Order: sequence, then structure tokens, then C-alpha cells
Amino acid sequence: MSSDRDFTRRMLKTVFAVAIIGIVLAALFAAREAVMLIYISALIAMGFSPLVRVIERPATRRGRRRVPRVVAILAIYITIIGVLVLLGFLVVPPLVEQATSLWASLPTHFAKLQQLLVKYKLISHRVSLSEAVQNAPAGSGGSAMTTVAVALWSVIGGVFGLISILILSFYLLVEAESLFSYMVAFVPDSRRRLATTAAREAVVKVSAWLSAQFILAGVMGTFAAVGLGLMGEPYFYVVAMIAAIGETIPVLGPVIGGVSAVLVALSVSPKLALSVGVYFLVLHQLEANILVPKIMEKRVGVSPVTVMVALLIGGSLWGVIGAVLAIPTAAILSVIVDEVAADAARPDRARA
Repeated sequence: MSSDRDFTRRMLKTVFAVAIIGIVLAALFAAREAVMLIYISALIAMGFSPLVRVIERPATRRGRRRVPRVVAILAIYITIIGVLVLLGFLVVPPLVEQATSLWASLPTHFAKLQQLLVKYKLISHRVSLSEAVQNAPAGSGGSAMTTVAVALWSVIGGVFGLISILILSFYLLVEAESLFSYMVAFVPDSRRRLATTAAREAVVKVSAWLSAQFILAGVMGTFAAVGLGLMGEPYFYVVAMIAAIGETIPVLGPVIGGVSAVLVALSVSPKLALSVGVYFLVLHQLEANILVPKIMEKRVGVSPVTVMVALLIGGSLWGVIGAVLAIPTAAILSVIVDEVAADAARPDRARA
């Protein structure tokens, strides 16, 4: 009789546990946009955490911090904002001027591009820009007004999401130590050292990834602007900005930057388009064979096979955002796997 009661009790506990897990997973799926914002904020906080520790590191044996943590974080944020404002003053005026000029002359360049395509028999007849816009897929919205409204709402949502990420990452940095202590409290005593080591190594790798993204974007944007400007490509500021932003998107981003540069150059002459295409090809070869191996592979420590698998999975799950976050996620998972494998291979663990 008691065995039946024990079986019933265990069965009810199992059903209750499965139900709770199912509810939690369903809630996380329903709030997946918010979960993604939290995850991005956590990655940014992990990326800036080593720099914060450098600024606030203890100056005495008693462990007193030279700079309060909040002040150190604010110093980083203010520095980043200052650099962005300085770059804005240097880049935004010519960028806006060239973008406005490009928009005004877009029908002319579109006609020249079609003329070349018809000349080389890549298309059968010319289409006006208005016809191309009208024949373009309208999506689920149906009308152009609805499409514009959806696009505007997406931009507004992106701005609010960016602000939320910045604020949340700031508070995660401020409360990093207390949050980590709270989470480690749920880990058994025998595994806390393993969890602490894995967490520190994950922070180092994510920080290396974040710094690598800034370095790669800056290098590619600078070389694209200088090279295209010397070759005489119009709107080279706009194209260089696309190349810099595209550098943060694995695989697809550099292709978008190169294709944009070639299309703009093609509106001038096929010779310029060929020169720009060769320049971007050489630039991306140097980036792929020199910059990325030295910055990503050696500092982040993720193998090319792992990168490709992570990009495929992340891209299929979350599109562009998933592809961007694939490498740091793979780095974190690799740290966990390595630490668990190393812990299992220890002699005392093997004897136990």
C-alpha cells in the first residue's frame, strides 16, 4: 500500500515538474524578443567587464578600489559616446550630403545601370524606377502606406530596443558581482570552482569578441573610405559606412558591402566597377586571412568548423541577429564543454 502511495507521489512530482518546465519554456518562447534583448545586454556587459575591472582594480592590499564601479562604467559609456559624437562630426555631414545627393540622382544612376545591363544582354528591356517600386513585393501589408508604416514602426522599435540594451547592460555591469554570487549560490559546493572558472573564461572570450568586432568594423570602414575616395567613387562615405556595419554581420555583411560598392561604381563606368571589385576582393582576403585569424581565432578561440555550424544554426533561428550572436554563443558553450571535460578528466574525479 505504501509502495503505491510512493509511486503516486513520485508520479505527481514528475508530472508537476514537467508541467512547470513546459510553462516556463512556453513563457520564454512568448517573450523571446525580450529574452533576446536580455541576452544581448548580458553579452555587452560581459564584453565590457574586463575593462571595468582594469579601471577599478584595487590600489592597496586591503582591496579598496581606486575608482567606484559606477564611475568606471560611466567613464566607459561617456568615452564611447564621445568617440561616436566625434566621428559623427567628422563623418555625418559628408555622409548626409552624399546620401542626399545619391537619393536625388538615384533615377539617373538606375537608368545608367539598366543601360549597361541591356547592353550586355543581362536584361531584356529597361524598367523605370517607379515601375520597379510598384512591382516590388509589398509583403503582408498590401499597400505602400502600410509598408512604410511597418518600416517606421520597426525603426522605432529598434531605437527603443537599443536604448533598453544600453540601460540594461549598464545595470548588469553595476550589479555583476552580486548577480554572480546569487547565481553561484544555486551551484553545489563541489562545482562552484568549476562554475567560477568557466564564467571568468567566458567573460574573457566575449570581451575578445566584442573588441574584435569594433576593430574589424573600424579597419574595414577606414580602408573602404580611403580606397574608394582615392579611386574617385561617388558616395564613398555611404559605401564605407555600409562596409563597416556589414563587417559585424558574418559571411553576408562583407558581401553586402562589396556588392554595394560595385553597384555604385557601375553607375559611373564598368572600369571603375572592376577596380572597386578587385579592391574589395583584396581587402576582404586580407581581412579573412590576416585580421580575423589573429583577432578572432587566437583571442576568441573558436575553430572555423564551430563558427560555420554556429552561423548556420544562429542564422536559421534568428536571422541576421542570430548570425551576429553565433560566435560569442559558441565561445561560451565551448568554455562550458572544455571545463566540464577537464573536470571529468581530473584524477580525483576519475577515482570518485
